[in-house]
Amino acid sequence: MPTTTKDHPSKRPQLSRERVLGCALDLADESGIAALTIRSLAEAMGTKPMSLYHYVANKDEILDGIVDLVFSEISLPSPGGDWRAEMLRRGHAVRSALKRHPWAVGLLESRTSPGPATLRHHEATLATLRAAGFSIQLTAHAYALLDSYIYGFALQEAALPFDGPDTAAEITTPIVQLFSTGQYPSMVEIATEHVLKPGYDFGDEFDFGLDLILDGLAQRLAGAGG
Repeated sequence: MPTTTKDHPSKRPQLSRERVLGCALDLADESGIAALTIRSLAEAMGTKPMSLYHYVANKDEILDGIVDLVFSEISLPSPGGDWRAEMLRRGHAVRSALKRHPWAVGLLESRTSPGPATLRHHEATLATLRAAGFSIQLTAHAYALLDSYIYGFALQEAALPFDGPDTAAEITTPIVQLFSTGQYPSMVEIATEHVLKPGYDFGDEFDFGLDLILDGLAQRLAGAGG
């Protein structure tokens, strides 16, 4: 009879908090956050659910941990740098992380027990704005505005049925055919003169919106003296 992992405890996967959280992150990426349970995580790691409780107390602690892992992937803005360049770089870094982990869009700001990477990210962002001369009130406004835009764009981007340059035509061309009645001339115009043009990529809209927000913040900073 062939031996099994159960017959030899030494062959069981070596567990650690880092491995548990790393596997949880992979599972959420592959199957969605709803599929992440203690049981499914134990199965993915080839162990029993009770074994995991030595490293994480419950699912909430797992969520706290994997959210912190996502934040650890985002490069920190530098308080000593140009605030606009730092916020632009941060915006792209957050968007990239959310593209890799779309399940995290609704969780990054929901945890009440933030980890060290999460706290470092928030501190660096606030410190960069304050060092640039933003008042406390304007700093709070700027942070809320930037995150609302970045998270909202990431959510919309993840929900679209196409991704990347020249992928919209497959979805939108059949829809445009529904406009033949002439009732929707503005939609036809946008589709034919913009969305269906070669090289169109919805992701390019991100820079336009982010630049617009940063322009507005720069004007407010200059006009109000912070």
